[in-house]
Amino acid sequence: MERVEYTLDGQPFDLAVARPAGPGPHPAVLICHAFSGRQPFEEAKAQALAALGYVGVALDLYGVGRRGTDRASSGALMNGLLTDRAAFHGRLTEAVAQARALPGVDPDRLAAIGFCFGGLSALCMARLGLPLKGAVSFHGLLKLGAPLPTRPQARMLVLHGQDDPMVPPADVGAFAAEMQRVGGDWQLHAYPGVMHAFTNPQANDPAFGTVYDADADRRSWAAMRHFLAEVLRPAL
Repeated sequence: MERVEYTLDGQPFDLAVARPAGPGPHPAVLICHAFSGRQPFEEAKAQALAALGYVGVALDLYGVGRRGTDRASSGALMNGLLTDRAAFHGRLTEAVAQARALPGVDPDRLAAIGFCFGGLSALCMARLGLPLKGAVSFHGLLKLGAPLPTRPQARMLVLHGQDDPMVPPADVGAFAAEMQRVGGDWQLHAYPGVMHAFTNPQANDPAFGTVYDADADRRSWAAMRHFLAEVLRPAL
């Protein structure tokens, strides 16, 4: 795992990069972290993506050394960005630019995935019109901000727990209605009986709404693999 450092607005950030075998150039997949900040969970996803032939790039949207240690501190970090959309969008934009510039990356074949807050982040990248081929949300939040004026160029895949208390049916319906309005290229897979954080084996708090589900974890990863193979295939 390689660390690539950069500075934005005077604050240090870094990327955790896992590379596949061979000189490339390879397509790259950005991994957006959950609300506590980048953890070994996201870095392991970068390594798993490298094993599939992609450059896995785990982002750090909070800044070097800034991590949540409990729900309160994690929520404060996340909400600090969500209430400052200019800073949030600037960090997403710069992270994509940094990933595109990495040696061995094909800058025209990028996608983003994310988990929880990271799912929202990946979808926001697509909504901002950043140069992505696709965006995948795993149990991501769907309150995404101002209405879209036009169709996003990136395709979108939403992998959703049907019983997720943090993403109620109204949010799912609003997302679907917006995609229909702008003619977006999107899919939504809903897993019945599944709650929030279903990909995280450490999630085991039904009262909070976070419960791991092995079947949904496996099925959602398979859906992502199929999606990435489609959107990141080389141009003919």
